[in-house]
Amino acid sequence: MAFDAFYLTAVLEEVRALSEPRVEKIHQPARDTVIIHFKHRDGRAKLLFAMNPTAPRLHLTAASPENPAEPPMFCMLLRKHLSGARLVSVTQPPMERCAVLTFDCIDEMGDRVQKKLVAELMGRTCNLYLLSPEDRIIDCLRRIGLDESAKRQALPGLYYQSPEPVTKHNPMELTAGDYEKILSAPGADLLSQRLMDELGGLSPLICREAALYAAADVDARLENLEIAPVAQKLFLFFSENLNHPVPSYFCQNGIPKQFAFCPFRQYGGCEEAQGFSELLDLYYTVRDQKDAMRQKGQAVRKTVQNLCTRLKKKMAIQQKELTATHDRERLRQLGDIVTANIHRIVKGSRVLQAEDFYDEEMKVIDIPISPILSPQQNAAKFYKDYTRMKNAEKELTHQLEIGAQELDYLQSVLEELGRAATEQELEEIRQELRDAGYLRSAGDKKKIRQKKLPPMHFVSTDGFSIYVGRNNRQNEELTFKTARKDDIWLHAEKVHGSHVIIACAGKPVPDDTVTQAAQLAAYYAETASGQNIAVDVTPVRQVKRIPGGKPGMVIYHTYRTVYVNPYPDITVDALNASKP
Repeated sequence: MAFDAFYLTAVLEEVRALSEPRVEKIHQPARDTVIIHFKHRDGRAKLLFAMNPTAPRLHLTAASPENPAEPPMFCMLLRKHLSGARLVSVTQPPMERCAVLTFDCIDEMGDRVQKKLVAELMGRTCNLYLLSPEDRIIDCLRRIGLDESAKRQALPGLYYQSPEPVTKHNPMELTAGDYEKILSAPGADLLSQRLMDELGGLSPLICREAALYAAADVDARLENLEIAPVAQKLFLFFSENLNHPVPSYFCQNGIPKQFAFCPFRQYGGCEEAQGFSELLDLYYTVRDQKDAMRQKGQAVRKTVQNLCTRLKKKMAIQQKELTATHDRERLRQLGDIVTANIHRIVKGSRVLQAEDFYDEEMKVIDIPISPILSPQQNAAKFYKDYTRMKNAEKELTHQLEIGAQELDYLQSVLEELGRAATEQELEEIRQELRDAGYLRSAGDKKKIRQKKLPPMHFVSTDGFSIYVGRNNRQNEELTFKTARKDDIWLHAEKVHGSHVIIACAGKPVPDDTVTQAAQLAAYYAETASGQNIAVDVTPVRQVKRIPGGKPGMVIYHTYRTVYVNPYPDITVDALNASKP
C-alpha cells in the first residue's frame, strides 16, 4: 500500500470539493477511529480519521461502522466544540502525512472563533489533536506525557508543536537537472533506494515504480545507467503523476493488495478506482471490520479456546482409562485361579504360584497378592476390580459421549466468533455462553437493552425467502420455532455452520433457489474458503434435537446432498439481503 503524503494530498482535494460543509454529527466507533458527518450543499458526507499506527489514514467514507452504546470522552469533547461548526480550510504541510482542518465555531461566550483539528498520520506517532484559537491543545486522542520516550508531549493545555519539517527534496519543485544532480551525488546504489533517500513524501511503492519507468527495472543500479536520460524520465514521471494523480490499485483473487495515487506496473498491471477515498474504503473497510471484531471478541475466543483445550485433555485421560478397562477380563480369570488355589496361599505371602488353566499349556504363573488380606479377600479383590472396571467402561463411554458433544458445541462457538460482524452478534454469543455457564454473569453492571437480532434474510432469484442463523441460539430458534415443518432445511455436511431455511410452505422449490441456499449454507460455515462443498438438504420435519444436547445441535437421517461452491457469484445485493 502507498498512503503517502501525495496520496493524502489527493484525498484532501476531495474534502475541499465539499461545498460549505458543516459538522452535523461526530461518532467514535473505535478507540482510534473518529468519523465526522458533514452536511453540505450537495448532500451529506462522512470524513473518517483512522489513527491506528498500523494503518493510519484520513478519507471520505461510505462505511457505517457500529457505534458503542456510550460515546467515549474524546468523542463527547469533539461534539462539544465542533458540533454545528463550518469547515473553512484544509491544509497540509509540504511532503508530510499531516492534515490541518480549520473550523468556524461559536464558543461558550457566543463569540465566533476558529478551532483546528490536526490529524498526524505518521505511523507510531499518529494522533488527532483539537486545538484552541491560540494553538493550545484542548485534548488529543493519545496523550503523551513527560515520562514517555517521545520528542513531543501531547497533553491538554500545552501549546501544539508541529512535526519537524521534512528536509528532503520536494519532487514537485525539481527539474530534470535537479534529478541529474541527485543521481550523480554519492548515495545508495539502487535507483529506487536513492529516490527514497532524497525525495520526500513518497512511499517505497512509488519509488520502485519510478525506477521501473525510468530504467525498466525496479532493482536498477545507478552504476549501470546513463544518468541524463534517466533523470529526464524521472522528471516526466513525477511531473505527470503528481500533477494528475489517478487512484489505482492491484487486486489478487479479487482482494485489493496494493494501491497508489498513480498507475503502477510492477505487479503486472493495476485497475483504476472512481476516487481516492472510494479506493481506501475498498481497501480497508472489510479488513478493519474483521480486525475490530477480532479484537473485541479476543477475550471470549481465548476463554472458549481454553475450555476446548482443557476438555481435550480431560477426554484424553478418560480415553486412556477406558482403554485400560478393556483388559478387565484377565482380572476375573485371576480371581478364578486364586479361588481355585486358596489352599496354597500361605499367610503373609506376596505371590501365589499356580497353573493358569485359561492357558492351553497350563503354564505356572506368578499372581501378586496382598499379605495383609486373607485368601478369600484376595480372590474377592480381583472380582471387585473386575466389576469396578466394567462399571467404569460404561461410565467412561458415557462421559466421552458427553465430552464429544460439548467439544463439538464449543468448536461451533469458535466458528461463530470468526463470523461475527457486529458488536450485537458478539454480545448474543456472549449471552449464549453465559446462559450455558461458560462465562460469568455481568452481575450488577448496568445492562443496556438491545433489540433482538433477527436471522439474516435473503431473497432468491425465484422470489423465495432464505433465512440464515447467525449463531447457535438463532439456529435453534430458526429451525424449531420460526420455520414451518414443510420448509426446506440446509446445512453444510459434517462441519459447524449456520442453519439455512428456505421458506416455501410446502411449495415446490426450483433448483436455482436450492443451489443459492446451499451456497449460503457453505459460505456461512467452516467451509467458506473451500470448493465443491457437500450440503445436506431435507424438510424441517426430518430435523430433530439431540436429547440433552447444546443449542443448535441436531440430528437428521433422511436427506439428499448437493455439491456447491460457497457463495461464488452471489453477492448480498444480488440476493437482496435485508439488514436488521
